[in-house]
Amino acid sequence: MRVAILGTRGVPAAYGGFETLAEELSVRLAARGHDVTVYARRGAVREETAAFRGVRVVFTPTVRHKYLDTAVHGVTSGLHAAAEGYDAVLVCNAANALACRLPRLLGSSTRILLNVDGLERNRRKWNRAGRAVYAISERLSCVLPDVVVTDAKEIRRYYLSRYGQASAYVPYGSDLPAPDDLSVLSRLGVEPGGYVLYVSRFEPENNPDAVVRAYRDVPGERRLLLVGSAPYAEGFIARVREEAARDARVLLPGAIYAEGYRALLANAAAYVHATEVGGTHPALVEAMGYGRPVLVHDTPENREVAGEGALYWDARRPGTLARLLAGLLADGPRRESLGAVARRRARDLYRWDDVTTAYEALLGGRTPTGLPSRPQAC
Repeated sequence: MRVAILGTRGVPAAYGGFETLAEELSVRLAARGHDVTVYARRGAVREETAAFRGVRVVFTPTVRHKYLDTAVHGVTSGLHAAAEGYDAVLVCNAANALACRLPRLLGSSTRILLNVDGLERNRRKWNRAGRAVYAISERLSCVLPDVVVTDAKEIRRYYLSRYGQASAYVPYGSDLPAPDDLSVLSRLGVEPGGYVLYVSRFEPENNPDAVVRAYRDVPGERRLLLVGSAPYAEGFIARVREEAARDARVLLPGAIYAEGYRALLANAAAYVHATEVGGTHPALVEAMGYGRPVLVHDTPENREVAGEGALYWDARRPGTLARLLAGLLADGPRRESLGAVARRRARDLYRWDDVTTAYEALLGGRTPTGLPSRPQAC
């Protein structure tokens, strides 16, 4: 098939979950013999290149603005796709629902999939107009694409109960290669097992500030590494840095990707996950895949992913994280046991080859097979 992925910032990934999906899925589809294109935004990828590991990368214009960037790039990518006549296009982000029909603008029979992600309108960064746009996009997501894709069963249930819209459940993968280069650890001044890791975009509903506040009450010398950044969030990031400055153990190195990211995940004493919004988060399943003990903010979506392989806390009460983390860091055997459960769960439920097979079927107009179907324990 000739396939395109649009609606992300592009590849190689340098941002978040959709970019991780675009990179992992596109490379695997290309390796299976498909002709794959990923649409990208200039200045938003690790390297601006016309090809990446067998995948064509096409840059289209956008407008650098918090409320326009995604939508404008979705339109310009969709218009470019219309002239290409792809067999199938995967559109990412419910905000791009309006762009779903653009690849068929010239009368082609292109099959359109839309991955709606989580409930974006619930993010605190959006003003009233932004939330309204996402609410409208949710409704359009149910009528404009050929297939709606949800990456968590909780989100699938939401679309079914609220809109009567059935969707295809396809999660993320957890199986990353073991890192060969650990130089990022020495660069940051930490040793394997000598730090607690948090990875996410620095946005209010991801609670990096709550994690920092909780860590003040965790005894010991281990560092807390908060890895991430976010565009259009300078004010919030400044507040997080102010919080972090009160504890010399807290380090904010910014966004780290590829080998450095994998090295940090694979060697953390524990991983803290604090997101309130979204479905399946790549960093969480990847931490589980490396066998890290994970401490997870308690939401239905996060419980669906981590199940019995996590300890749960409440981001509105940072003390709940402090107590759990203090006990876990003092108990090596418990960390090993919890990490082993997380690794088994990740290997059973979140594999990139299974994810690729499911998308391959959906893009080709077939019912996906190969994803685990057994109930997920919560």
